[in-house]
Amino acid sequence: MNKAIVFGATSGIGKQLTEILIENGYKVAITGRRLEKLQELLDRYPNDIIVKQNDIQQVDEVEKVFNEIVKEFGKVDLIIQSSGVGHINPELEWDKENETILTNVLGVTKLYDLAYNLFKKQEFGHLVGITSIASLRGNRGAPAYFASKAYQKAYLESLYIKTKTITTNKVFITDIRPGFVDTAMALGDGIFWMVSLEKATKQIFKAIKNKKRVAYISKRWAIIAFILKHVPTWLLKKAT
Repeated sequence: MNKAIVFGATSGIGKQLTEILIENGYKVAITGRRLEKLQELLDRYPNDIIVKQNDIQQVDEVEKVFNEIVKEFGKVDLIIQSSGVGHINPELEWDKENETILTNVLGVTKLYDLAYNLFKKQEFGHLVGITSIASLRGNRGAPAYFASKAYQKAYLESLYIKTKTITTNKVFITDIRPGFVDTAMALGDGIFWMVSLEKATKQIFKAIKNKKRVAYISKRWAIIAFILKHVPTWLLKKAT
């Protein structure tokens, strides 16, 4: 049986992906801060889930929980990092910037490193990071969020490059870059090209199965990504 860990499974993409994984024969360890939300999933799938309450901002606790899961599972085939914080913060309120950095940079880096080192030791495994279309450029309304996603993108790319040293060629790194998905993480009003959570997670799971290096969700966001990569900063300054 394949075994997976989903960090950030209390709601949204992480929760929906957990259900899809179980439907496809995985045993899944789920983590998150809200124990009652994790318990809801455990009640639905008592034979397929183990629960570990975890706050990704507490990096020592992340490592403890991670090691507990690995010890219980014996081996891990797939790790999905879906934890995240996002704030519209044009006034640069420090508490919001700090929370974003602690979660999206510090906590996520700890988890990425734990996952990579485990897979290097196992000589197989698949790390999936849920980044964002926001990783491609800056934004005046949510600077820390956009910057943190750019950091995640670069870090995943770095880990992908590092897999060259793993001679089995069985360690995979996938960067999932959603556009706007109908979850609490969707920032702002009147959102363009919003896709349903169900559609998004189906496409994400397909990308995972196909071991995609990078996947835009939904696929049409690849068009926006191409444009964003080529638009000059002065034009973004006028438009955003």
